[in-house]
Amino acid sequence: MSDKSKIYLFANWKMYLDYDESNILANAIAAQAKSIPTSVKMAIFPSALALYPVGQVLHDVGISLGAQNVYWQDKGGDTGEVSARMYKEAGCKYALVGHSERRHLFHESNSEVRKKLEAILDEHLTPVICVGETEKERAENKTEEAIEIQVRAAFHNIVWPKDRELIVAYEPVWAIGTGKNCDPIEAERMHQLIKKQVIALTGITPVILYGGSVKPENVAEYLKNPNINGVLVGNASTNLESWMNIVAAVR
Repeated sequence: MSDKSKIYLFANWKMYLDYDESNILANAIAAQAKSIPTSVKMAIFPSALALYPVGQVLHDVGISLGAQNVYWQDKGGDTGEVSARMYKEAGCKYALVGHSERRHLFHESNSEVRKKLEAILDEHLTPVICVGETEKERAENKTEEAIEIQVRAAFHNIVWPKDRELIVAYEPVWAIGTGKNCDPIEAERMHQLIKKQVIALTGITPVILYGGSVKPENVAEYLKNPNINGVLVGNASTNLESWMNIVAAVR
C-alpha cells in the first residue's frame, strides 16, 4: 500500500560509474547513513559488476540494493544475460523493469517487460515498473494513451503477491538525462492517472516514483505532491554531494 509517510529515494547509477568509483561512492554514502531520515527508503542500483561489493557496504547501514535490468530465464544458454535469481543471490531486493532506456535504446517490447516482471516476482524481488511517454507522443496528445498501454501490458490479469509492494516509476522519456523537467503539477497529474489505472487492474494502491532529470534544486517541488511517493534519480545520484542534498531536501 502507498504510504506517504515514507519517501522513496532510488538511485539508478546506470553505466556512469566504474567498479572502483561505485565502491568509493557506496562507502561515502554508508559513512553518512546516520544523516538519512528514518522516513526515507533508500535503494541503490549499481552496475552489475559492482553490485555485490556495493551491496556488502550498504547492507550494514540499511540501504537496499537493486538491479538495473534482469533476464526472464532462470539459467541457460543466454549469453550476456543475468537472471532475476542471480540478482537475488547477489543480495538484491529491487529490480528495475521497463526503464525508458531499455525500451528505446534496446527496443524492449511490452511483452518482454511483462516476462521480466513475472520473473522478478517469481524470485521474490520487488519490481520497479517504469512507464512514460516519448516527446513525440506528448506533442501528439497521446500521453495518456501511451501510459495506459504500458500499464495495462504490465498489470493485466497479474496476481500480485500480498507481501510485495507495487512500485511504478513515471519517467517521461523526453526528460530522461536531457535536463528538461516535467512540471511538478503535470507530474502529479500523471501520477494520479497511473494510480487510477493500477488500482483498476490490480486493486492495489501503488507507490509511484517520479524520474526525469531530478536534482537537488527541484526534488522538493516534486515530493510535496500527494501522489509522488519518491524519486528515481539517475545522473544526480552518482555524486555524493548531489545525492546527499537530495536526501536533505526530504527533511
